[in-house]
Amino acid sequence: MTFAPARPEALDRSWTTRHPVLTFVGLTYALSWTLWALAWAIDTPLGGPPWAAAVPFLLGGFGPPAAAWLLLRHDDAARQRWVRSILTWRVPARYYLAAIGLPVLLFAVANVAVATFGEPVEIGLLAERWPVYLGTFAFTLTLGGALEEPGWRGYALPRLQQRFTPLGATAILGLAWGVWHVPIYGPLGFVVPFILAFFYTWLYNRTGSVLLCILLHASFTPAQEHLLLLRGEVHGVTDLAIGVAYLGGVLLLLVLTRGRLGFPPPEQHHAARTAPPASRGPAGPPTP
Repeated sequence: MTFAPARPEALDRSWTTRHPVLTFVGLTYALSWTLWALAWAIDTPLGGPPWAAAVPFLLGGFGPPAAAWLLLRHDDAARQRWVRSILTWRVPARYYLAAIGLPVLLFAVANVAVATFGEPVEIGLLAERWPVYLGTFAFTLTLGGALEEPGWRGYALPRLQQRFTPLGATAILGLAWGVWHVPIYGPLGFVVPFILAFFYTWLYNRTGSVLLCILLHASFTPAQEHLLLLRGEVHGVTDLAIGVAYLGGVLLLLVLTRGRLGFPPPEQHHAARTAPPASRGPAGPPTP
């Protein structure tokens, strides 16, 4: 009896099947970090024009969805579920309000914290920052980062939650997502994404919609840049105020959801997975 050697592509596909999230993270890092390194080389050692460096820099932000698509291109059923989750928009209006309003609410808390620390908060700054806020929202929604979400929340999160608790899955994904930002924001650049990941998990679990996570991402970026109502950054106080708002919000969310972050209770989740196909609802966790 003779045995034909396994083809390299068959071995690769088998390994990616056994370790889909690890493969996704490695591929995402490879795609994004290579492009960001190219942007840095154009901008610094080569001294190229800013627009030339901006192109690979912006393309690097599409590493997560590109990695997800590459891993799903041979699996029609999984790819269709992935696309449906990205296009899911028929969810209760309160979740749209949460996606857009949660960052605003958290920064209202941050401004209260700043005032408590004795710094002058100027409510009048809202009038001049509102147009810039909307512009940053539109940029983030289309080019500036929100389209990461089909990778992180659309591909990685559902697979992690099949193996780990929602809390554990979010911690793992939050760390991977955070480390991905380190080339841009420095050694501590992973901290804020790690914390914010808990809000994204809750929104995804309640809606099954990556689109809502895209809106949440597009809302967080302009809030961080424009809604702390100080004339200038106060060293230490700014970070402390934002930390109070973010950590307080996460702790409250964990208490209110009993650590499940909107994921169905075990018995409900098991019933949904074992129900006959005709009786199942659309892909994604059930909405309340």
